[in-house]
Formats: sequence, structure tokens, C-alpha cells
Amino acid sequence: MKKIAEVFILSLFLCLTFTTMVDAQNLAADLIIVNANVRTMDASKPNAEAVAVMGNRIISVGTNKDVRALSGANTRILDAKGKLVLPGFNDSHVHFLDGGLQLSSVDLRDAKSPQEFTLRIKNFAAKLPKGRWITGGVWDHENWSPANLPTKELIDAVTPDNPVFIMRLDGHMALANTLALKLAKVDKDTKTPEGGEIVRDAQGNPTGVLKDAAMNFVYAVIPADSFERKLEAIQAATDYAASLGVTSVQDMSAGADVAVYQELIRQGKLKTRIYAVSPLSDWQRWQRAGVRRAFGSEMLRVGGLKGFADGSLGSTTAWFYEPYLDAPNSTGLASDEMPKIYDNVFNADRANLQVMIHAIGDRANDEILKIYEKVEKENGTRDRRFRIEHSQHLNADLIKRFAAAKIVASMQPYHAIDDGRWAYKRLDEKRLKGTYAFRSLLDSGATLAFGSDWFVAPLNPILGIYAAVTRRTLDDKNPNGWIPEQKITVEEAVKAYTFGSAYAEFQENAKGTITVGKLADMVILSDDIFTINPIEIGKTKVLTTVVDGKFIYESVEK
Repeated sequence: MKKIAEVFILSLFLCLTFTTMVDAQNLAADLIIVNANVRTMDASKPNAEAVAVMGNRIISVGTNKDVRALSGANTRILDAKGKLVLPGFNDSHVHFLDGGLQLSSVDLRDAKSPQEFTLRIKNFAAKLPKGRWITGGVWDHENWSPANLPTKELIDAVTPDNPVFIMRLDGHMALANTLALKLAKVDKDTKTPEGGEIVRDAQGNPTGVLKDAAMNFVYAVIPADSFERKLEAIQAATDYAASLGVTSVQDMSAGADVAVYQELIRQGKLKTRIYAVSPLSDWQRWQRAGVRRAFGSEMLRVGGLKGFADGSLGSTTAWFYEPYLDAPNSTGLASDEMPKIYDNVFNADRANLQVMIHAIGDRANDEILKIYEKVEKENGTRDRRFRIEHSQHLNADLIKRFAAAKIVASMQPYHAIDDGRWAYKRLDEKRLKGTYAFRSLLDSGATLAFGSDWFVAPLNPILGIYAAVTRRTLDDKNPNGWIPEQKITVEEAVKAYTFGSAYAEFQENAKGTITVGKLADMVILSDDIFTINPIEIGKTKVLTTVVDGKFIYESVEK
């Protein structure tokens, strides 16, 4: 009872003082940051010199003089020495467990040739016991010349005793070796599943590459990771996120792994706020439990559901109205969820759960917008914040409908500077005009929420901001930006990575800006990304990351 009383008194005190200056004689701040270049992302007070924190909340944002007045004998005072202070970054779209697992797996992302690809797998497999699966990888055949898909023959000889199922970086196709295909019983006679593709050679034999729903054949025989292994992976992921200034993430594939987050919270080791999203088909489970969207604590919440409309551009499984230039007989693949997706969206929304749908191609986006528009009419107007994850290839009509229907465009700007190296091979100029249309979406009045799609792309939000502002592709062939009319400002990009992402998870009143009363989540950067040459933004480092007023990361370079 004493503890409850103390919490009540402290809460009452904070409510009385958040709109005014705290009386320093009565209570002192726990942390004060002074001599800072604070960009609050709060339009009512965009700039400040100093910030004070009590407990896990911001209690003052203002001048050095005013904020210093809140210090006491036990106050920690950090001199920021003029460095840029921002709200903690909130990544609106990650696969956190997979990202943590990939940190300890073979890294194929930047393998520049099939030979290097094979060598890296050979060296990694040599360290493993017989029978251990090799997963992860995140390879990209677009790095190769010619950009041919890999085949099982590239890896069979170097992995005779280890089944392999390594993912392309977009997560929508993977390469299996012969041993993995045998275990999954995938052969010449295996029927192609709806919403997937088994890539075959001229004789009809599987090459080893499986796309989207066809990947489930192998997933079904991969042993599940132990709880302890998942704990290790999430611990690695949360430590890594802290080093990049990421204080919140929206985990699109959390599913049944919420217990892992709970255990890390119990141990006091979770450094990242989590919105744990489940598959859309799980809506009944959450409805029966009485859970609604964004339910939980400041560190862990549930109630978001994710579905799929299509695949990816890199795997030629994104769903378009017109064929691919390099696959003229294909318009991509509708997800195997599409036959039931309307019913699932309707029922999930009626249960007041938040719905998020992956849509890449123009047809996929159109079909999901139609469903969202219809469900809103049938279930009634309210603040539901439907989201489309990726919102990648749009036209003028689709862009207008995002704003009109108040659909959150949850986008990953790094993909633009990656895909821009090769997207012209798949899409004509007309369709490319609406690719990663950040500028057009903002101008239409739509809300942008930025993320990384880690493990698919780097988790580092600084690289995402660089991508949105410059649109300079990774091959340096677009120095003025790829589709430059879709560039946005640093201010707009940072807002999408902070306030926009908080809004996308119904948390804009708790975080996303450096504002009195909000959670004390902040990041201090090595350079002022608002004033330096935009080309140099990507070199900026995180010096300090603060969550709940505590220092969870401090760079040794400080």
C-alpha cells in the first residue's frame, strides 16, 4: 500500500507541474541535458537548449538557465556541448527476432559475386556441427553481374551435411540446398502452392529458389528456435538498436514471441519499447482475450495485426496491374491470404484491433485501399489508423486515397536507394514515377511513418533519413537523387521517424517529440543533420541514447 501511495502522490505531482515550471526547492530533476541543440519535433516549441527529466518523464524543455534551476544534489547533468538532441527514433516496421538471429548468422548482403556468396557459406558452414541448419543470409543477386538467381548447385558442395535455407534480403524468396529440399520433400512433382512459386529449370526440377508461399515447404521442417536462443537474439537486437538511437520498434513478426519480451523486461534487460504485432489471422485469439489495439505497458504492447497482399519487387512477386518488363508473362503474385483478407480485416477492425497490410505493387495497394474504404463504411467512422506497410508503388489516385481515408503510409526509405539500382529493369518510367512517393504523400496530407524493415534493410535510422532526403542510390549512379521530385526535407524525414511512427501506433501523446510530460526517450548525434551537407548525413553517429531517462548507450568516441 505504501508503494501504491507513493506512485499516486508522484503521479499527482507530475500532473500539477507538467504545465508549469517545477519548484526546484521541492523536487529536483534526475537528469538534465544542457548546452544542447534540441530539435523537439514539437511544432509548439521546436527548439531548446536544455531538457530536464524526472523519473522516466520529461519535466522541462527550455533555456539552460531555466532548466538548470531544477538541479539538485543527486541530479546528473550532461553537457551536450552543442550537439543535436532528438526524440528517440521509432522504427515503424522491423522483424526484431529475425534481425537478432541474423546478427549471428552468415552475412551475404554485400557478396559481390556468386563465388563470394559460395565462399562465405563455405566458411560459415565449416564452423557448424553436422546437421545444424543455416538460415538468414539476406543475399541480393542484384549485386552480381549478370544478376541471375542463385541455384542449389552453388552451395551443395560446401554444405553436404547442413541443410540450408538462406533468405533474399526482401524476405520473399529463399535458396534451399538439395538436403533442405529433400527434408521438405520438394521435388519435380511438387505442386506449386497458391501465392507462391517453385523456381524450376528447363526440365522442371526445382533450382532451390522458393518464393513466398512456396517457402512454407521448408519452414515446416526447420526446427524451432529454443526459448533461450530467442532470448539471446532479442538481447542482441535490443543492444544493437540502442547503439543506433532506436528507442521504439514495431515488430511486424512478433507473433507468439511476446513471452520473450516479457522475460527480458522481467530481467531488466529490454532497452527498446516494443509494439508486438501478430498475424492478421490471429484476430480471434486477441478478440477472445478482450485485447484491443495498442494494449499493454510503456515497454510492451499488443493489439496490432499484419497481413499480406503480395510479395516484393526484387522477387518479382509484387502484384501489379501490368506485367513486369523483365517477366512479361507475370504481373506478380497475390498473397495466399487474399481470398480471406476482407473477412479478416472486417472482423479484426470490428474487434477494435489495429490492421496493417503489406502491399508493394499498385494493384496490391489498390485492393487493400478498397478493403479499408469498404470496412470503414460498414464498421463506422472512428480513429482506427489503418496502415499499409511499404506503400511502395503508387499512382496519383492511390496517393489521394491514402489521405482521404486517413491511411498511414508505413514506409522504409532505405529501400528506395537500394531498389533504385535495378527497378528500371522491372518497371516502366510511368510506374516508377510513383515509387516511394514520400513528397507526394506528404503534400496530399497523408501521414508518413518511417522504419527500416530490418533484417531486410539496415536498422540504422540515420541511413533512412539520408535516403529520404537525398535519394542517392547505393551504386552512386543517381547523384541528384532517383526520382528526385520525391525527396523530402530533413525535418520531414525526422518527423516521420519519430512523431509519425508514434502516431502510427497510437502513442503520439506518450512519445515522438521532446515535450513536457512525455517519456524521456532521446538521442544525441555527432553532427547536426539539419545543417550539414545532406550527402554527409549517412556518416552521422549516435553518441548517446536515453530511454526512460536512463543512458542505455554511450559511444566510446564521445
